[in-house]
Amino acid sequence: MKRRVNVIGVGMTKFVKPGTSPEYYEMAREAGTLALKDAGVPYAAVEQAFAGYVYGDSTCGQRAVYELGLTGIPVVNVNNNCSTGSSALFLARQAIEGGLAECVIALGFEKMGKGALGNKFDDRESPMGQHFQVMVDEQGFGSSPPAAQMFGGAGREYRWKYGTKKETFGMISVKARKHASNNPYALFGQVLSLEEIMASDEVFDPLTRFQCCPPTCGAGAAILCSDEFAARHGIKNPVYIAAQSMTTDFASSFGEKSMIKMIGYDMTKSAADQVYEAAGIGPEDVDVVELHDCFTANELLTYEGLGLCPEGGAEKFIWDEDNTYGGKVVTNPSGGLLSKGHPLGATGLAQCTELVWQLRGTADKRQVEGARVALQHNLGLGGACVVTLYRRD
Repeated sequence: MKRRVNVIGVGMTKFVKPGTSPEYYEMAREAGTLALKDAGVPYAAVEQAFAGYVYGDSTCGQRAVYELGLTGIPVVNVNNNCSTGSSALFLARQAIEGGLAECVIALGFEKMGKGALGNKFDDRESPMGQHFQVMVDEQGFGSSPPAAQMFGGAGREYRWKYGTKKETFGMISVKARKHASNNPYALFGQVLSLEEIMASDEVFDPLTRFQCCPPTCGAGAAILCSDEFAARHGIKNPVYIAAQSMTTDFASSFGEKSMIKMIGYDMTKSAADQVYEAAGIGPEDVDVVELHDCFTANELLTYEGLGLCPEGGAEKFIWDEDNTYGGKVVTNPSGGLLSKGHPLGATGLAQCTELVWQLRGTADKRQVEGARVALQHNLGLGGACVVTLYRRD
């Protein structure tokens, strides 16, 4: 019988630019220590650790976790590209749900270099790389960074299909900057106008520079436990994971001449559908969402993949401001990857942290009033998508 999994402690560092951060294990220590303090349990109570990062040596997880203590517990190193943090969370949840442990930590961190995202997906030997090369050859994308070509290409495809205005994509960055201005952990806190976003350097049509997430350094952590562990430690009414799903690529990712499919739309839709079915609710019941806005084009597509609006309805959803406070569902109150930043291994756990704060009612100026149901979406090309539904009764 599956057990309920609670998130009893979360913590994260402030996200910063490459070249300005402490060492990865120092950031990991800060996030992990904050999560343990938040949970109110000692590190000695933790039975397993899942450590996520993309750039680093094979046992960086041990180096990071050892900053919290040397107790001999299993430490599993996790790398699933941009969905690494949520992949660590997925494994931690399974350990508790399956009865293999009572208390575990998921820890994600990244110390990135400048331009690190530029060539991350440029693997011509992989199925994705081969399919991408075919698209490049047929459509003549040029010399922009591969990730921008992929997600920008998906934005173009959407525009060709629905006649979407370029400014619609820019409005997503306007929202992201506005939300991030209330987040002390975010990399970018300066509010920008639509005109400023559209006037920034073009990276790959329809994307401008301020519509692309920046390489970032940071760490995040979450402490998960069973109901029995929570009861023994006097933890009442915790946030819990109501449902979670991980998907990888389907044949449609590479079998169709579609950038939208290639960047994970079907992974997103399938994972979301599984989560809604398992939780017994629908997208209309969700109060707040942290989704993978590595580029504005991906946020727009993810609205539809998660069922927040109908297919082809994202433009109206954006201009009606149904994606922000006062609308249907607040998306990325943290500022998202676009403005909070995107340290690959930490992103999924930073999303978790924000949503736990939201459901506890402790998100300060970012608080979504009355939030009880939260949805998390974390995507990594190559590929993996993790969708997690949190609740607090």
